[in-house]
Amino acid sequence: MSSSGSSIGNIVRLERSALIVPASNWKMIEKAAASQADAVCIDLEDAVAPGEKEASRANVIRAFGELDFGSRLRMYRINGLDTYFAYRDIIEVVEAVGDKIDLIVMPKVDRPEDVYTVATLLTQIEDYKKFERRIGLEAQIETALGGLNVREIAASSLRLEAIIYGPGDYAASLQMPLDSIGEFDENDKLYPGHRWHYIMQAIVTAARAYQKRAIDGPFGGFRDLEGLKQASQIARALGFDGKWCIHPGQIETVNQVFSPPEKDVKWAQTVVQAYDIATAEGRGAISVNGRMVDAASIRMARHIVEKARLARML
Repeated sequence: MSSSGSSIGNIVRLERSALIVPASNWKMIEKAAASQADAVCIDLEDAVAPGEKEASRANVIRAFGELDFGSRLRMYRINGLDTYFAYRDIIEVVEAVGDKIDLIVMPKVDRPEDVYTVATLLTQIEDYKKFERRIGLEAQIETALGGLNVREIAASSLRLEAIIYGPGDYAASLQMPLDSIGEFDENDKLYPGHRWHYIMQAIVTAARAYQKRAIDGPFGGFRDLEGLKQASQIARALGFDGKWCIHPGQIETVNQVFSPPEKDVKWAQTVVQAYDIATAEGRGAISVNGRMVDAASIRMARHIVEKARLARML
């Protein structure tokens, strides 16, 4: 499928932590805007009761119009395209404050056509309102069908910047028992491996193939920081860039795990510097601390340096 009208391309953003808050709770939105999260996502979907969804759009508009989010990414999650709330979630909010929004999160994305539909509608609104900035999209994979189509979804639009794993709805879609979202339970002890490895690795692979970010879903036990750390470390080991937070108390742990360790940053800087010197001198091969460095190591080093720069570690 061809990309819907967008001039976004491959935008590099820091998204270690994304704090999601209900659009119906203004006080929580205010606190989130001043938090240490890299991104704030105001939720119109699962966190808002059906009878409050339409009225809650006003809080999204007010938040992006009035609050100072600093350097944090400004995001909101619309309702699923299988509901009649979705198109009004887009039109009402984007027409009012679309020039102040970085990203829109699409839940339960099943097919590339879902992304194409929203991207096309955004192009129409932006052109009508004469917005100079284009709004990016993030797609949540939360169903069996979405999991099967994740590669096509990742390739569907230049607007699409990230693929998000939604563990709760995904487990329900596959009828896999789950005691608490994102946490380890008795079912995990029964399985000789990581029960969610397939879908998580599929998301990362599709995201990397099409230059997108990969974001892990939330961890339900917001008081269990050790469990959160372990879940974050597993996601980081699989290649994820960041993780959703459902409570401000989770942000520090998540930011730490998804920031490159200082020793890795120093190694990466050394590799990049040595490579640049070798290139300037016309040498094809380089060694660092007595070890040969190949092309893959150079690419990895550049990624680490860029993440450290975005995290203000450099």
